[in-house]
Amino acid sequence: MFDFVRTHTRLFQFVLVLLIFPSFVFFGIQGYSRFTGGENTAVAKVAGRSITQAEWDNAHRNQIERYRRQMPGVDVKLLDTPELRQQALEGLVRDHVLRAAADKLNLTTTTDRLLRLFKTDPQFAPLRDPDGWINKDALSAMGMTSEMFVERLRQDLSVRQVLQGIAGTVFATNAVTGAALDAFFQQRELQLQRFDAKDYAAKVNVTDADIEKYYKDPANAEQFKAPEQASIEYVVLDVDALKKSVSVSEEDLRKYYTENEKRYSTPEERRASHILVKADKGAPAAERAKAKAKAEALLAELKKNPAAFAELARKNSDDPGSAERGGDLDFFGRGAMVKPFEDAAFSLKPGQMSGIVESDFGYHIIQVTAARGGEKRSFEAVRPELEDEVRRQLAQKKFAEVAVDFTNLVYEQADSLKPAVDKFKLELRSAKNVKRTPAPDATGPLASAKFLDALFASDAIRNKRNTDAVETGPNQLVSGRIVQYAPAHLLPLAEVKEQVRAKVVALQAAALARKDGEARVAELKKAPQTTLSGEAQAVSRVTKDIARPVVDAVLRADTSSLPAVVGVDLGEQGYAVARINKVLGRDPVAADATRAQAQYAQAWGDAEAQAYYAALKSRFRVELKERALSIENAASSAAK
Repeated sequence: MFDFVRTHTRLFQFVLVLLIFPSFVFFGIQGYSRFTGGENTAVAKVAGRSITQAEWDNAHRNQIERYRRQMPGVDVKLLDTPELRQQALEGLVRDHVLRAAADKLNLTTTTDRLLRLFKTDPQFAPLRDPDGWINKDALSAMGMTSEMFVERLRQDLSVRQVLQGIAGTVFATNAVTGAALDAFFQQRELQLQRFDAKDYAAKVNVTDADIEKYYKDPANAEQFKAPEQASIEYVVLDVDALKKSVSVSEEDLRKYYTENEKRYSTPEERRASHILVKADKGAPAAERAKAKAKAEALLAELKKNPAAFAELARKNSDDPGSAERGGDLDFFGRGAMVKPFEDAAFSLKPGQMSGIVESDFGYHIIQVTAARGGEKRSFEAVRPELEDEVRRQLAQKKFAEVAVDFTNLVYEQADSLKPAVDKFKLELRSAKNVKRTPAPDATGPLASAKFLDALFASDAIRNKRNTDAVETGPNQLVSGRIVQYAPAHLLPLAEVKEQVRAKVVALQAAALARKDGEARVAELKKAPQTTLSGEAQAVSRVTKDIARPVVDAVLRADTSSLPAVVGVDLGEQGYAVARINKVLGRDPVAADATRAQAQYAQAWGDAEAQAYYAALKSRFRVELKERALSIENAASSAAK
């Protein structure tokens, strides 16, 4: 059952997202919400039907769960945001609007169409029996009955018809499509002249007054601010810390050694060669007797001349895998061979040869050529690693016992970490210049965004109290407190003067470059036939070796009269002048005409569908209540 789930993940995602989620929202939560009190509060209305707080909360939880399945290591707190809550509500609103539209338009999916789709669509193949009907075991693995699946599929297909009728019927003419594709894929031939700011730096004469003016400009203050930072102290409760206080008796160590002595022994192995005279277990007695007689004859020959083993194996062994190697089986351990063969091989010493050994495969003659392993490390030799392992195991057990006590203690005695240090025998650590975000080279708890968030919470900064115990890793809890806090502040001019000077030089050099560049544009416009010294080259939106602002300006320029000249301000980099000589065809690297035309039509269809959905929202009177509006406003503010 679980193999089926793993094998058909994509199908499960389709069913969960397109079928289960919308209908669960519509039916399951509706039933659940009847039994809740305050959760029945309406947060929105669609066509007179309320969407309750319970529905919204459950939709948001389902949304978070989907993200967790896709990203198992994600912090759930990062998902509980106004933006995601707004998305969950919009999903509910959309579902209700489309269902209302489907009902109003009498859009239904007939049983015949449903059955035809199920039997022919490849995505449903894992849910079909060999005879083409629903595989109930597969649905059971998804927590559904066949009736539930059919009804949910019917509902989803009916709702999809609302927008599909718009999105699937958009027709883009060749003229309109051509104009749009030209905007994306057209090439233009140009010549380029750059006025780089760095070439003007030597001409700049920056005064102290210029530096002070730039430094004092409020618009530039953020460039010269020291970020907020703090000196902190913190304690770490983890297995390594607890291991130091764990003691282990000699008796316990020896007992653990005895119980795990196989781990401190090297497995015994034999290298052997064999000659097999094949006679299957189920073969007639006469056939097995004949095979045994042949083996005995070979054994007699070997006793006379043991050195002939390899040659006899090549000529007579019925084991094709080893015969060509003179019967050599290389090294093997216990359990690798059938029992009679293993017992015989491990009873021999290197250089010894067995008698006739009978197995299910026939009759063997075995010669052991080498032996290795079987050594056992003494207790004294493994004592350090053994003690470390036992202490770690005991520390892990102890961690589970004291984690709650640690969490309570740092909270209840929040003015100091010393009680936790004393009680759990921990090290009081300190760090300076700690910032709100982890430093690139940070390690341990100081690399944990969760811990730093707790440290720089407004209450922790204001009162310098212990943070709650924060889980920063497996079996690791950390609590810290700010000892000294320095808010973000403007650094003195004396400290950043050279940095300010560099900025002023860059700006003034860019201004000189821009002035010369603009003068060059004016000259070219007066004498359009003047060419630039740069080599002509074609540019399109996939061009990478020319600055993006230049590419955008060239492709945006009016080419009704050629040549055309454009000037492009590159900010602190300087200025660029481009002379457009020709308008070329579409870039063959970027423009797959057939695919691009289909994508353009699809984009138009999506835009038409969104416009139609907006009209449906108005028609079916979507009303957001105060709680929903506050979340929507918060999400909008965050987006900005």
